Amino acid sequence: MLQIIQNDPEVPPGNIIDHLTVPYAINRPYSGERLPEADQISALIVLGGAMGANDDARFPFLSDVKELIRQVVAQQIPYLGICLGGQLLAAALGAEVISNRWEEQGTLDVVLTEAGKTDPFFNGIAETFNTFQWHHDSFDLPAGCVLLASSDACPHQAFRVGESAWGLQFHPEVTEKIIRAWCAWDRATAERTGEFVADFYREEEKYRSTAQRFLHNFLHSVIAPR
Repeated sequence: MLQIIQNDPEVPPGNIIDHLTVPYAINRPYSGERLPEADQISALIVLGGAMGANDDARFPFLSDVKELIRQVVAQQIPYLGICLGGQLLAAALGAEVISNRWEEQGTLDVVLTEAGKTDPFFNGIAETFNTFQWHHDSFDLPAGCVLLASSDACPHQAFRVGESAWGLQFHPEVTEKIIRAWCAWDRATAERTGEFVADFYREEEKYRSTAQRFLHNFLHSVIAPR
């Protein structure tokens, strides 16, 4: 079964649920739910969170999530990590995740690398595409991975490990409700809520089309052939 790990109550799957065409389960380790075993997983999506990938002392379940990620990658089970989920993939494989580096917030463009243009996860995606960003931390690239996308502010936007594990820095899952919730996290962004929502609405049609394509690619180009 496709398993989705939600690390934070305010970082839900968003529009991913709207597009899913396969059975799935959502696991919420922040509330004490036990993580699935690797042999119960046909594919794994790990979502974002307000915590950092190295905040194991404050959020002990992160250690277990990283161990599960290592098992999933070793067994070549399809994996998709979004923002914190991408950072956890990098950290699980020995790369650094650095706080307050290459920060981005809002609706911003990302550009595919040459490798990204032929990667199955980005099949049908324009060379420059629309994303929503909300991160203070960023990942270094694990050894042996392939860089797939970059932006002006953050050169590490997406990477692939092996043939079936992807880490993203951007958020393809957000909705207006999610954006408003994240804006409320601190006063500076709360004062810019209208700006963030208006920018998102201007690009929403392209954004949702791209997000749907990502999930289609993950489900059909990666999971289905297995």
